[in-house]
Amino acid sequence: MFESLSEKLNRTFKKLTGRGRLTEANVQDALKEVRLALLEADVNYKVVKKLVSDIRERAVGQDVLESLTPGQQIIKIVNEELTSLMGEALMGLEFVGRTPHSLMLVGLQGSGKTTTAAKLARYLRKQGRHPYLVPADIYRPAAVEQLQKLGLEIDVPVHPTDTSQEPGKICLDALSMAGREGSDLLIIDTAGRLHIDETLMAELVTIKAKINPAEILLVADAMTGQDAVNVAKHFDEALDISGVILSKMEGDARGGAALSIKAITGKPIKFVGVGEKINALEPFHPDRMASKILGMGDVLSLIEKAQDEFDENEAKKLEKKLRRNEFDLEDFRSQLKQVKKLGSLEDILGMVPGMGKLKKLGNLKPDEKELVKVEAIINSMTAGERRRHKIINGSRRQRIARGSGTTVQDVNRLLKNFVQMKKMMERFTKKGGLDMPSLFG
Repeated sequence: MFESLSEKLNRTFKKLTGRGRLTEANVQDALKEVRLALLEADVNYKVVKKLVSDIRERAVGQDVLESLTPGQQIIKIVNEELTSLMGEALMGLEFVGRTPHSLMLVGLQGSGKTTTAAKLARYLRKQGRHPYLVPADIYRPAAVEQLQKLGLEIDVPVHPTDTSQEPGKICLDALSMAGREGSDLLIIDTAGRLHIDETLMAELVTIKAKINPAEILLVADAMTGQDAVNVAKHFDEALDISGVILSKMEGDARGGAALSIKAITGKPIKFVGVGEKINALEPFHPDRMASKILGMGDVLSLIEKAQDEFDENEAKKLEKKLRRNEFDLEDFRSQLKQVKKLGSLEDILGMVPGMGKLKKLGNLKPDEKELVKVEAIINSMTAGERRRHKIINGSRRQRIARGSGTTVQDVNRLLKNFVQMKKMMERFTKKGGLDMPSLFG
C-alpha cells in the first residue's frame, strides 16, 4: 500500500537531505513535488492545498532553515502533518449503554462488507468480546450463506436469518436472540447497492431507528480513491456514520482515500483491511501509517501482529529448546508456519525501518516460492528425520527430493543452512548471549 506515493516522496526528501543547507527556494521546490505526488495519489485537491500550506508555514521558519539537519526537520514536519490529516491517534470502537451493543456495517455492494463483518468478529473476540453475526442482506444471492460459512470458520455464532422478513425485523429478532446466546455484541451485515439510491438509504435509516447501534461503520473500498471519499460523504449525510473501515488497502498503491476521508468527512478511519485472509484486519493508527508512507517502517504493528498470531505456549516451548540447543527441523517447520500467518515476506519487510528503501535496490525482494520449497522438503521427511537430521544419508536425501518435487541439491542446501543456524545458536548459548524474553510477558 502507498507504494507509488512513498517512492515519490522519498525521492523528493532525498534531494533535501542531501543538501547541507536549505533556502526558502529549496523548500518551495520540494513542496511543489510533494503537492504533485499527493495529487497523483488521488488525494482530494482541497486537502492537498491545505496540507502543503500547513507544511510550508512550518518548513520555511528560521528554526528549520538554520537547523543542522534541515532536511530531516522537514521530513519530521511532513510526518506530523500527515498524522494530523489522518486523525492524530487511533480511534477505537465505543460501546456505551446496555448490552448487547450493535455495530452496523454499511456500504456499497462489492466493498467487502460481509468479509469485513467476519474479520471484525474475529478481531473483537480476541479482545474478549462475544460477537454475534447478523446477515441482514436479503437481496444479494448467497449473502446469508457466505456469512454463515465465515462464522463457522472463525467459530462465531450467526443469526439464522429468515430472508422473507424485512431487514429491520431481522435485526430486532437478532438483538433478542443474541442476549439469550450470551453474546454482548451484534455485528450487522447490511445490504448494499451498486450505487447510492433512496431505497437503500431508507432501509438503513429504518434499521438504525429500530436498533439504535453503538457504531455505524462505513466499509469503503480503498482502491476506488476519491470515489470512496464521495461515498463516505453521502452515507454520513444520511446516517451520521461513526467511522470508516477501508477495505482492500493492500491493493491501494496510491492512498488517496486514506489521506482524504478524515479531512473531508470529519469521521475517523477505525480499521483497514490489508488482505483476503480472515486475520487481515488492523486498527488504523494515523501515526504509524504516516511513518509507513515516509518509508520509516511500522515496527509496533509488526510486534502486535506477532503477538496476535504466535501461540504463547509454543513460543515458551521454543525458547526452552533454543536454550538447550534442541531446536530441530520440526521446530523450524513450525516457525515457518507461524511466520506465514503474518502475511507475505514483502509486507513484513515493509514494516522494518529502512527495508523499504533497500528493497528498491532490486536484490531484496523475497522469493515466497523458496519458503514453499523449504516447507515441502521438511514435510517429505519422516518424524525421526525431522528430529535427528544427522540420520539423513544419501538415499534418504534422494527419497525426500522425490517426495517434495525438488532436487537433492535443494535438500542439501536446506540441511547445510540448518546446521549453520544450529552452530550459531550454540555459540550464543555458550556465551550466555541468547536472551529471548517472551513477547507475551
